Amino acid sequence: MTVQATEPSPTSVPRLVLPDATSLEPSVLEPSATPEPAAPEPVPAFMPSVVCMNLQTAQNAIQAAGVFYSRSVDASGASRMQVNDSNWIVVAQDPPAGTLIGEGDALLSSVKIGEPNNC
Repeated sequence: MTVQATEPSPTSVPRLVLPDATSLEPSVLEPSATPEPAAPEPVPAFMPSVVCMNLQTAQNAIQAAGVFYSRSVDASGASRMQVNDSNWIVVAQDPPAGTLIGEGDALLSSVKIGEPNNC
């Protein structure tokens, strides 16, 4: 865009003259020549033995094995949410220890610490 200044007269204030907006060409974004990198393939990990661990420690063990996402359920059948994971104890796991797992494959059944359990 170019801007032209007009010569001021002794009694006038200088003003800018802008080009007509219809003469401006819209800018065009060129597509990137480099394709986006593909997401890395998930690497399966071996499920650790986490029964009788508190839920937070069990989740940390699964993450240390290489899997970030695990699921948990209330083993009492009351469908409670595990809000503070360190207040729950794992009473069952699926799949069993030593099984290859990927993201979301690990299912930990837990009860609140102090409730009846097999640990």
